[in-house]
Formats: sequence, structure tokens, C-alpha cells
Amino acid sequence: MFLTIPTVFTWTRIVAIPLIVGIFYLGLKAETQNLIATVMFVVFAATDWLDGYLARRLNQTSAFGAFLDPVADKFLVVASLLVLVHLQRADVFVALIIVGREIAISALREWMAQIGASKSVAVHMLGKLKTTAQMIAIPFLLFDDDLFDVIDTRLWGTGLIWISAVLTVGSMVYYLQKALPEIRKRVK
Repeated sequence: MFLTIPTVFTWTRIVAIPLIVGIFYLGLKAETQNLIATVMFVVFAATDWLDGYLARRLNQTSAFGAFLDPVADKFLVVASLLVLVHLQRADVFVALIIVGREIAISALREWMAQIGASKSVAVHMLGKLKTTAQMIAIPFLLFDDDLFDVIDTRLWGTGLIWISAVLTVGSMVYYLQKALPEIRKRVK
């Protein structure tokens, strides 16, 4: 199902990417750019939960939606990380770890699905923790100011994005270990 209510929300995350990136080329004051980009990221990231909820609630789950949802998430995260690296708010090493893991695990999942072993790389809690850390770190780093005059979002965002990088490596190692028996069977 190409256009259902849940997939429309998923498509909004993809459409959001040039909008979030474009905010930083409009010539607005830095504080205004940061606020708009942060609000947009949070709103569009929330559609990830909403599209899954609606797909189950409206019984509109589909193979296309299952494919598009993680792709949209990864595009949104990668585009935001590139903006943050460009703005010198995130380390390029962190971005390489996160992007590299996403490419490697996506390829691993595709291969495991082709050989009928996709359950060996099913989503794990470590991956969910990684995603949670990213989804908090990125808006903190986009905002780049004191929140409520209390929270230094640059400091917290930097800490969380590094925690996310560590969790990223940990989850990649976990998925590779789970897939290793299948890999050994195929590579002889």
C-alpha cells in the first residue's frame, strides 16, 4: 500500500529532510534557525511512533510501509548528523560510526532476509537505546542553547551523541554475533 495514512506520515519524514537542511541556508538569525530546525526534527521524528501506531490501529500494515519506515528514519538521522557536522556541533568520527553502522546493519539485514534468516537480526533493545539516545541528542545539538536557562543542550547533546556512538558499536557487534552462525554456514 503506497499511500495509506501511516505511509503518508512516513513520507513526511523524507520530505522533512530538505526542509530541515534548508533552514540553515535562509539567512535567518542563528537562534531562529536552531529553533525551527529543532521543532521540525522533533515533530517529524514523532511521526515515526505515530505511523507505526496508526498502521497497527487502522490495520494498514504493509511490506512497503515496513520497508519505508526505517529508510525514512535513517535518512532523517543521517541528514541531521551531516548538518550538525557542518555546523561543527557533532564530531565527524561520531557521524561516521553512526552512518557506517546503519549501512552495515541494513546490508546485513537484507542479506539475512534473502537467506531466510531475518530473525537472527531482529531489532534488539540495544538498538532501541541507541535510537533513543540519537533522537534526544540530535534536537539538543540542533537547538544549541540553554533550555529553560538550565540545560546546556550542546553539552548534553554532545554527551548523548557519544553515548549513541558507543551504543551504535555495541548494537552492531550484537547483530553481527547473532548473524555469525548463519554467516559461517554460507561462507565456506
